[in-house]
Amino acid sequence: MFDKILLAVDGSDHALHATRKAAELARAVKPEELRIVVAYDPIPLYLGEPNLQIAITNRKGEAEAILAAAIKEVGKVPCEIHTEIIEGDNASAIIEVATTRGSDLIVMGSRGLGRLAGLLIGSTSQKVVAHAPCPVLIVR
Repeated sequence: MFDKILLAVDGSDHALHATRKAAELARAVKPEELRIVVAYDPIPLYLGEPNLQIAITNRKGEAEAILAAAIKEVGKVPCEIHTEIIEGDNASAIIEVATTRGSDLIVMGSRGLGRLAGLLIGSTSQKVVAHAPCPVLIVR
């Protein structure tokens, strides 16, 4: 049924709750893999050196911290855990990973840390639901 579950996280409270639900789901359905993805906004090239490198290092460090927290929250699950950190538009990155990796389900929080807020769910969640190649579980 859900052999490949993709969990998208951004460090928000909703993402943390989605992480717990994805872990519960993985324990219940025993998928082949749980893939945890962190996407971060592109860094503007006009920053120039050394500012560009400093920004890249900082963003990558933040993404690694978010990923580590998600892995810790998932705990022990009966499947392989794979991780990815991607630079790019959050929704597009999540959809691309789901498509490329053949995900059967995307799990994500209803609201994240984005700058814009949707009326009922966050704008990233709305985009993913509208364009995902598989079912999407939005967790509040």
